[in-house]
Amino acid sequence: MNFIHIEDLNIEELEIYKTLRDKAFNATNSFIADSPKVVNLLLENEKVEVKSILATQEYYDEYLTLVEKRNIEKLYVCPKALMESIVGHKIHHNCMMHGVRPIANDLDGLGDTIVMLDNITSTENVGSIARSMAGLGVSSYLVPSTSPHPYVRRALRVSMGYVSHLKYHIYDDIFDTIKALKKRGYTIFAAEVTPEAIQLAEINAPKKWVLLMGHEGKGISSEVLDLCDEVVSIEMQEDVKSFNVAVAASIMMYRFKNSYNCK
Repeated sequence: MNFIHIEDLNIEELEIYKTLRDKAFNATNSFIADSPKVVNLLLENEKVEVKSILATQEYYDEYLTLVEKRNIEKLYVCPKALMESIVGHKIHHNCMMHGVRPIANDLDGLGDTIVMLDNITSTENVGSIARSMAGLGVSSYLVPSTSPHPYVRRALRVSMGYVSHLKYHIYDDIFDTIKALKKRGYTIFAAEVTPEAIQLAEINAPKKWVLLMGHEGKGISSEVLDLCDEVVSIEMQEDVKSFNVAVAASIMMYRFKNSYNCK
């Protein structure tokens, strides 16, 4: 194995670890992941191209068998204190990875169950929804180009790397995308509180469905709602206005998956 022991930060190959911050990508579609749990899960997924790992000797000693399976070209070894100086703040882990995002799917390559985001702004919410999707078996993620990418650093961390288990598609125009999905046989359900909304407990999901989750504060516009097939809301206490969008997505996905499986 090609271990490269690092004592000097001024190495061109390490620049990406210093410069590729949370919401940044470069021309090669690279990303940075951190923490052993996230990195190890990504290492287990052969869809993810791994360019290098930057870690302490302790990490390699513990996970050598896993690392060996991937035939990674560059394995950098450095003390934890040096990693902290690269990152710029105190860290609680001993491993980082430079990878390349898997190629996004086109609409025809997605599965039967989809979560679609409408201008979600929180990186944490993007990652949290991805983790719940993987856990509940919802296979495909549609994210607008205006929202954080599922493979940005913090979203990866919050998803614990499970975003790599999902098919994903980045779209530009929500109206065109919804119309294209309907032509492909999907029923579009918008998660919103309206007088006409169906209660979640009453849902019997079809085989092919899209669950559209709206902006954390503004929700889903009336123009978009008019294009959807159904509007769905979660039964709540009268004095509580809403759930966090990631929590709401998880509750709804569970109901959608189980309502179809029980039919």
